[in-house]
Amino acid sequence: MNTPLAQPSRTGPIFIVGAPRSGTTMLQYRLRNHPRISLPTGESHFIVSLYRAQGKYEDLAHPEGIRRILLAMLAQNRSFLETDLHGLQFDVDALADELHAEGRHTLPAIISGLFEKNARGEGKVRWGDKTPYYVMHLPKLLEWFPDAQIVHLIRDGRDVALSLFGRQHDFHVYNAHFAAEYWESYVERGRALGRALSPDQYLELRYEDLLVQPEDTMRQLCTFLGEDYSEALFEVASTGGPASKTPLVHKPLQADNAGKWRSRMTASQVRAFEGVAGRTLREFGYELATPAAPPSLPTKAAYRLHNKLLTAFWRRARKKRA
Repeated sequence: MNTPLAQPSRTGPIFIVGAPRSGTTMLQYRLRNHPRISLPTGESHFIVSLYRAQGKYEDLAHPEGIRRILLAMLAQNRSFLETDLHGLQFDVDALADELHAEGRHTLPAIISGLFEKNARGEGKVRWGDKTPYYVMHLPKLLEWFPDAQIVHLIRDGRDVALSLFGRQHDFHVYNAHFAAEYWESYVERGRALGRALSPDQYLELRYEDLLVQPEDTMRQLCTFLGEDYSEALFEVASTGGPASKTPLVHKPLQADNAGKWRSRMTASQVRAFEGVAGRTLREFGYELATPAAPPSLPTKAAYRLHNKLLTAFWRRARKKRA
């Protein structure tokens, strides 16, 4: 784990990333309590897609060009823009005129302008975003936002697997072998990309440390961010987010929310997961319950086929119901 260096107060954006179901929403809600930091209560998702499509948006020196960008954001993630930005109303025409008047004529400047306006509307001075899969695209983020800081939250992959199974149709993860491959791809990619960054730009935190040593972990995070520690970080609210999907964000941190895999995963599921990701679990400080024997090639093929067939079946079923 990178050791953070104490920094003076910074102004760059903060990106919370990690494998899905790793506790990033919980960290998002804790950090948005900070008196200087604004974090929307959802996930943007549009930054990487706009990066990939940037060649389509060449004329941004006029309000109409900015309006096209805002409409593209709206088409991709209306819910985020209309319900998760608590410091502004997403009025496309008004925002296009305002961003044009501010001289924001590039895609990253337009995105920053939107988040900065939201931050000011909340009485904050610094913005952030929690979108877990951005962990796979850190170079893109840093090309557009070179002063950004990355917080990579890592959780025991076996607990991640349990959480993925609870929303298996959303993530298309239907067995422990595939869950291990899924989790491992995220955490290893994040660490590999993070190692190329300086210690004051990339920080790894473990979800379990946040539960067991919450104050020490949040102080470490604040030091990394160059922000004063605040007791307000641990305040909880009963409303203001996806309580139905993630009820724990509206409750105090619970140390017993770690290690659930020990009682809820079957022995065969644990063997399958550790057989794939045992080395990675050990690298991140998680003890194994099995010898972590790698699966045979036929076993790998069977698990992958099983996941592929169930994914195709449930996608068709959803389309029929729609």
